[in-house]
Amino acid sequence: MSGDKSALSVVVAGGGTAGHIEPAMAVADAIRALDPSATVTALGTERGLETTLVPQRGYPLELIPPVPLPRKPTMDLLRLPGRIRRSVAAARAVLDNVDADVIVGFGGYVALPAYLAAGPGLLRRRRRIPIVIHEANASAGIANKIGARRARRVLAAVAGSGVAARGAADAEIVGIPVRSSITSLDRAALRAQAREHFGLPQEGPVLLVFGGSQGARSLNDAVSGAAKELAAAGISVLHAYGPKNSVDVESTPVAPYVAVPYLSRMDLAYSAADAVICRSGAMTVAEVSAVGLPAVYVPLPHGNGEQELNARPVVAAGGGMIVPDAELTPQFVADAVVPLLGDRARLEDMGRSAADAGHRSAATTVAQIVVDVARGNR
Repeated sequence: MSGDKSALSVVVAGGGTAGHIEPAMAVADAIRALDPSATVTALGTERGLETTLVPQRGYPLELIPPVPLPRKPTMDLLRLPGRIRRSVAAARAVLDNVDADVIVGFGGYVALPAYLAAGPGLLRRRRRIPIVIHEANASAGIANKIGARRARRVLAAVAGSGVAARGAADAEIVGIPVRSSITSLDRAALRAQAREHFGLPQEGPVLLVFGGSQGARSLNDAVSGAAKELAAAGISVLHAYGPKNSVDVESTPVAPYVAVPYLSRMDLAYSAADAVICRSGAMTVAEVSAVGLPAVYVPLPHGNGEQELNARPVVAAGGGMIVPDAELTPQFVADAVVPLLGDRARLEDMGRSAADAGHRSAATTVAQIVVDVARGNR
């Protein structure tokens, strides 16, 4: 158990996907900025992206057994109670070892065991550890819905997510925590460097295209299929097509089409671009709006429709448009996106609206709430 109780001990629980991990790391950074003496420990599982992303950000990572929740009645459902007990026991051991003052959870496989482990132990007396929950998606997941019943504060990116603290009608709306390298990004100052980095011309509009970490075939086909129309209009393209995909496009010297498997420098990609075509996961919408980029959001065509809900507030504010996946075609790109890139006044208006719709200070807001809850529990 940690011996120095002058320093706050915070445990962040949000693993599996980047949509859970990135907000957790943004809040961790903000906690350190508010209180440099605080210790922040990340809780994760061996099957999530946190095994790569968390160490890269310089935080200790403690692994517990994952508890995937079966969506259909299978044999896995019978194994669920035992899995939960083992995972909760592992999470409780971590909380005791770091002498946690607060847990801040972001949903996913790792969050539920952390929430359940926060209460008093069965075999020995221990203090109850307060919980702060943040829900990034427009429709809350089951872990956060369960955790909200025990939480001291429940925060959300947008209204109507279906998660709230006991006795409250809705969560506190704070936006999505985004890392400071994005919220403080000066796109205009980096524009020349960014375009040189990607081999793009210094003058003329640039369209950024990406479909998440794995790419998106519909986005790839639609934009690459309109390459001639884009080039004829003098529009350059920076296209991240995904490591398992490919696009075959003839580039032109006037308006090059730069296609890469992935983008490791999203700050430079955002700085080089004038508009973006992308999916509308919660983190994507948060980052794109935070940097003030006009966007064509193309929600995933399957699931519960939450990707469209994520984009609606920004679109309602005038910062983008939503296009159904089936309607994103080369003809749409030629008829709608090409004219948009050629209209500087419209791009600037949409960019301002996107930035106004974002929550640039969300990470600091959440961090302050976490620190206040932790200090109030001492």
